[in-house]
Amino acid sequence: MHQRPLGRSGLAVSRLALGTMTWGRDTDPDDAADQLKIFLEAGGTLLDTADVYGDGDAESVIGSLLDHLVPRDEVVIATKAGLTPRRYRPRDASRGNLLRSLDASLRRLGTDYVDLWQIHGSDGQTPFEETLAALDQAVASGRVRYAGVSNFAAWQTARAATWQAAFPGRAPIVAAQMEYSLLERGIERELLPAGAALGFGVLAWSPLGRGVLTGKYRNGRPLDSRAASEHMGEFVRTYLEPRSSSIVEAVVTAAGGLGVSPLEVALAWIRDRPGVAAPILGARTAGQLQGALRSEQLTLPAEIAFALDDVSAIEVGYPEREGVSYPTTYFG
Repeated sequence: MHQRPLGRSGLAVSRLALGTMTWGRDTDPDDAADQLKIFLEAGGTLLDTADVYGDGDAESVIGSLLDHLVPRDEVVIATKAGLTPRRYRPRDASRGNLLRSLDASLRRLGTDYVDLWQIHGSDGQTPFEETLAALDQAVASGRVRYAGVSNFAAWQTARAATWQAAFPGRAPIVAAQMEYSLLERGIERELLPAGAALGFGVLAWSPLGRGVLTGKYRNGRPLDSRAASEHMGEFVRTYLEPRSSSIVEAVVTAAGGLGVSPLEVALAWIRDRPGVAAPILGARTAGQLQGALRSEQLTLPAEIAFALDDVSAIEVGYPEREGVSYPTTYFG
């Protein structure tokens, strides 16, 4: 599998990442081990997790697998902190909470450092400078190698990246983990241009439009699907609407013409978008992951990529349209 730099940093990551949101909940340790083996055999290196996935169980599963499946220095572990189960404060990006969460993550992962640590959402109660200072402290201590953010608005991400670049010794923002797919292209308005200007790369979560781009919902909601589950149903139903259906049909048509699956087409499209370092694969089973990894062998013909761009295009109005550009010297 090809490796890419994460933004303008020295951190190289596989251009497909393995997500672990379901590990410890819908994916048991044995199935997780099978997934990791398949991913590693395909040349994958980037594992994405968070302290809240499975209430910490996802990190614990990763830690148990690192003991015997792969040497620690052969994988890139990305985790996140800042979300909490507390109703009165569901987001807590205070220095104290973030650093406590990092220490707990390291214990569960069974390692003394993570390669990428990301703030898992903005927190309106904590001064921005305090949150970013926690990143600096974590990197300076050696517990974190690189820093990033997740689910921040474009202006917040740009503010964070600019603040961190303003003074020597601060930890640069090298990554923004955001939802991005043919069904959700909102980050193209401002966040992707900001990444090109400021040097951070995008890790795309839900690159299959929460599973809808696989085509599985074209004729209803299978009983074993996420849309039919109690804890994921609303998450998926957001994209079970007419606009999404027209995009899915275009993907299915392209897949038929190429002799591949809709899943492969959708992943190849997002993987090769300007500014994307890696889409994050969120498979529940080893079989699903194998299907997703086949996209590594597919490069979309230009005419198909353009057709998918057109059918899924979002409206870009004033003032965003005045500043959208992607310097080819950065994205290559």
